[in-house]
This record gives sequence, C-alpha cells and structure tokens, in this order.
Amino acid sequence: MKKVFFLFALALGTTVAATAQRAPLTTAPVSNTTAPATNGAQMKFETIDINYGDIMKGGEPNREFVFVNTGTEPLIISNAAGSCGCTVPTWPKEPIMPGAKGSVKVHYDTQRVGQFTKYVTLTTNAAGQETFKLTIHGNVQQEADAVPANSNGGMLAPHN
Repeated sequence: MKKVFFLFALALGTTVAATAQRAPLTTAPVSNTTAPATNGAQMKFETIDINYGDIMKGGEPNREFVFVNTGTEPLIISNAAGSCGCTVPTWPKEPIMPGAKGSVKVHYDTQRVGQFTKYVTLTTNAAGQETFKLTIHGNVQQEADAVPANSNGGMLAPHN
C-alpha cells in the first residue's frame, strides 16, 4: 500500500512540476481600451421589432426604426421593401457616416382590420448585414358600431 501511495505522489509531483514550467497562454499585453469599430459599414438598431399594439381602424400608421452606423465606413441602404403593399418603408438615400444616426420610417395601412405581422427587408452595404429584416405587428380593431336609438327614447316597449 505504501508503494502505491508513493507512486501516486511521485506521479502527481512530476505532473505539477512539468505544468509549472510551461509558458503563459497569452503573452500579449492586456489593454483596457474598447474594441475598435467593425471594419466597413455596420448598423445597430435601437429595436428591430415594433409593436403597434391594439389600435383603432384608421389609427396612427407611422412608426420609426432608429439605428447608428457603428462601423468605420459610410453605410448605404440601397433598398427597403415591405412584405406587402400595406407596408411602405422610407429610408435615407444618402450615406450614413460612421457614428451617425439614421432611421427607417414605416407606414402601415391601418384601414385593414385584424392582427398583422409585416416585414421590411433592407438591402445594405453593411458587413455581414447585406440584408436585414425589421418587423412590425399589432392588431387593428374595428370602430365600435353606433347603437341606433329607437322611437321611444331608448326604452323598449313591453310585449303583451
């Protein structure tokens, strides 16, 4: 038993000694600075999903997606397409410089009653984001129908 314990201790000591002789895994100096901006154009949105919530028919149709070019080159949005004719996007046609904000405005046809989920697909020069999808969704509710008044001032006549 003493021999087994001795061999185990010897193996453990040899392993520890060999490991201690290795060079550190990283030899580059550690820096407290933040990582540089992504090379090329890059867009970062405040949100990529806008919920209209429950709105009445004919309610406010416009929403806005705000973004920042976090890259090192001007950002160009060459196209923005709605998933159907009821969703119409407007986007900046001029380049968005690094660090500058921009927005994509979306107009949804709130005359269409019911739940909806629609998309706007952007075509850009952003590295890794050549196409980018934004989402809008909500529920357009029908206006409450007016209740017609009857001839006796709203009171129902009793049936005999």
